[in-house]
Amino acid sequence: MVEMGAKLDPWGHYAIEDYRKLLEEFGISPIDKILGLLPHKHKYFERLVIFGHRDFDVWLEALKRGEKVAVLTGFMPSGRPHLGTAMVYEELKFLQSLGAHIKIAIADAEAYIVRREDRSEVIRRGVEFVAHSIAWGINPDNAEFYYQTAMDNEYYRLIQLFSRKITAAEMEAIYGDINPGKIMAALTQSADILHLQLDKYGGYKYIVVPVGADQDPHLRLTRDIADRFEQEFGLKRPSSIYHKLLRGLDGNKMSKSRPEYAIHLDDDPEMAEKKLANALTGGRATAEEQRRLGGEPWKCSIFELYVYHLIDDEKELKERYDECVNGKILCGQCKRIAAEKLRKLLIEHQKRFKEVITSGIVEKILKKPSF
Repeated sequence: MVEMGAKLDPWGHYAIEDYRKLLEEFGISPIDKILGLLPHKHKYFERLVIFGHRDFDVWLEALKRGEKVAVLTGFMPSGRPHLGTAMVYEELKFLQSLGAHIKIAIADAEAYIVRREDRSEVIRRGVEFVAHSIAWGINPDNAEFYYQTAMDNEYYRLIQLFSRKITAAEMEAIYGDINPGKIMAALTQSADILHLQLDKYGGYKYIVVPVGADQDPHLRLTRDIADRFEQEFGLKRPSSIYHKLLRGLDGNKMSKSRPEYAIHLDDDPEMAEKKLANALTGGRATAEEQRRLGGEPWKCSIFELYVYHLIDDEKELKERYDECVNGKILCGQCKRIAAEKLRKLLIEHQKRFKEVITSGIVEKILKKPSF
């Protein structure tokens, strides 16, 4: 687990233990204070899966006034999309339903530089990430998709110019250990977030970035850059919303780089069920203790899957929670219930994914890099 005294690592794979402390330490505002501004509800907000924000209220007020608003996020194509990735797809789908324009970056430069991934594999996986997003429900008619290495001159110009007003000491204060590749990746992410504000890219002055809490260093850097270029380029601070990290089946952050502990969107349903069978739970050491003391669902990766993906109905979710804490269900039975729900989710999603791939729409809307 990551201790909150340490720096957040956007390239790491550890879970965050105490989100309340993270709010205090990094100055992130609690989301529950502004839930009344949402035009309609979503389970991620109601269940505080999305737990914090920076200036999301400003973005929501702009939306209410009828201003041009957009959402920008990116995906690192260093592996296959999993249920953690799908959390961002779900947030994008919801924000798109509010009327926002969606733009998704495929972070192929970052994957090559920081993760040292094979270039051709990164490009191939980028297509899959886009196809999965559409299969999850993002409408491509009101969305844009791009590779970081297949953009226009103005985008790259931002990366170059941003470097003038950031020092190495500031980068180290935000990220800890740095190297040229991480510096380039960080400045590229700032260009990803801010380029939509340029007239060439739509002139969207109100941008929100939905990310996991571990990605906050990129937002802090980008907000500082926006402040320093406000007079010169008219840039405004982006807003952001933060979701809790979906834990892998071993209790750490679900990561593409640790496939044995992740549920991937293209996993064979039977393989996914086997993974669930070995997942870390909040159960007691013995069945007798479980019945007598009850389980601890707040420690359980299976219950987390219920909260994030597998149960939409609040009443059903409460029933699962009560059964666990009152010792009325054992972990094996609970895993079997989750496995059936997961099987259904994967089968339905994979059917839609196949339809998207077959349609050829990704090739029409996603420009690949020339090399």
